[in-house]
Amino acid sequence: MRSLYGKLFFVACFLYALMLLTSWHTSKSDNLPFQLHSVYERLLRAQQQGEVLSKKLSKVLGQLQNRSIATLNHTISNSSAILEERVLRHLLLSQPNAYIYLPHLKEDEDSLKPIVHLGQRRTGVSLVLGVPTVHRQKQSYLVNTLQSLLFDLSTAERKDIVIVVFIAETNKRFVKAVVQSVQTNLPDAVSSGVIEVISPSPHYYPDLSNLKETFGDPKERVRWRTKQNLDYSFLMLYAQSKGTYYVQLEDDIVAKQGYFESMKKHIAHVLSEEWLFLEFSRLGFIGKLFRTSDLPMIVEFFLMFHKEKPIDWLLDHILWVKVCNPEKDSKHCDNEKARLKKTYKPSLFQHVGLHSSLPGKIQNLKDKDFGNQVLFKGHNNPPAELRSSLQKYLSHTLERAYNGVDFFWGLTPKRGDYILITFSTPQAVKGYLFRSGNIETNGDRFYNTTVEVLPTNKSVKERVTRRELACCKPSSDGFVQIGSFKNGVAEGEVDGALGETAAMRLLVHSDSDVWVLLSEVNHIHTI
Repeated sequence: MRSLYGKLFFVACFLYALMLLTSWHTSKSDNLPFQLHSVYERLLRAQQQGEVLSKKLSKVLGQLQNRSIATLNHTISNSSAILEERVLRHLLLSQPNAYIYLPHLKEDEDSLKPIVHLGQRRTGVSLVLGVPTVHRQKQSYLVNTLQSLLFDLSTAERKDIVIVVFIAETNKRFVKAVVQSVQTNLPDAVSSGVIEVISPSPHYYPDLSNLKETFGDPKERVRWRTKQNLDYSFLMLYAQSKGTYYVQLEDDIVAKQGYFESMKKHIAHVLSEEWLFLEFSRLGFIGKLFRTSDLPMIVEFFLMFHKEKPIDWLLDHILWVKVCNPEKDSKHCDNEKARLKKTYKPSLFQHVGLHSSLPGKIQNLKDKDFGNQVLFKGHNNPPAELRSSLQKYLSHTLERAYNGVDFFWGLTPKRGDYILITFSTPQAVKGYLFRSGNIETNGDRFYNTTVEVLPTNKSVKERVTRRELACCKPSSDGFVQIGSFKNGVAEGEVDGALGETAAMRLLVHSDSDVWVLLSEVNHIHTI
């Protein structure tokens, strides 16, 4: 029966691949790299889905065998445990030989099983971002890092990414505090499945008290880097079945605006080339992107030498083993390694943490290729008269933000404050996007603020007043409420039943404790 399931699985994969290739061949798009990238991603996802299906079938077969044995022979009390172990071994066939390099794992059957605290166990995405975090004596940067990664993701991008926060600690109190912090500060990202929070089994880490001191490093630093190698390995093992590409990050970085789109375009550009990883930051192990299909090999190498060297050195050694010829000079070796390690400029991730997770260590690491952040995004908006009750700060005016040349920065909003955009001619607005805060001043957002339009048709206003249109509800001065700010962003479509609108308004409904910054104003309208 197992053989039959295997044959059916491979036939299904072949037919699915044939369907994808036929669909691609008949497409009229002239953008070949993106077409190839799309087909490649879909095939990888099909493979991953097939592996998941195969695992589920194996589990079902194991359960059926278990029931059969129980029926035939009730005296074999440990049959269930034997079968479960066989199933577990089958599921780990694609995993590195962790039990060889970490023999203590054999002492507990759940030693490699992650504890999932938050998340929807999302799979099938393009990008999986791994963010390990540990206890820091001075300051935690985790929430700021996550907010930076989420800041300007579009609705479509949020559906095609998962950020896995790995709490690399076994202290229950600390783990609980991190989980609560993420849940409190980023509830929507957690509930939607964008963010997951996991931690390792308390049996995962070996005894790290008697490690050999190497490279002149003190014992504490050797222990720190060894544990870090194990942390990255665990996170990679968990991430490999969740998406097509895996990006290694840290918990004290800031992302460049538009990083998701930039990474996807670069992947498509180098799709036909040979590479082991793409480098989106030149610092240490930050911003390294791998195919998830390569992770088992990479993790096995890390586990094999986890006591010997830091993780970034080990990654460089993988390149050496793959392409360097001992009979040729170092220049030839460097050139060969560069083929497998492609660096993208400008860097998309910058290290911002000053205090390392290694007690007493100060890290003034900065990626010189990161450049300056984009603090606003401009759009071509229709001509309009602009008014606001908010007091501007310096030269950051509403007019400059609306015209796409700057961001608007206003002093602390109070209840009743507003931004009014009166179009020069009525517009059939199809959608809207207002983004508050920016990558550097993320806290200066609109809170408890609604988006409203002023329909030109009197009958439409009357229908809204009678609650005949489900899209919206009446506000003051003839305006109609169509949306609100959520996590600093107001985005949505405008129901066509509202017809043309004479104006749009942002209306504040409660006093704020912070200033407000409007970094993006985008109206999508028909002509």
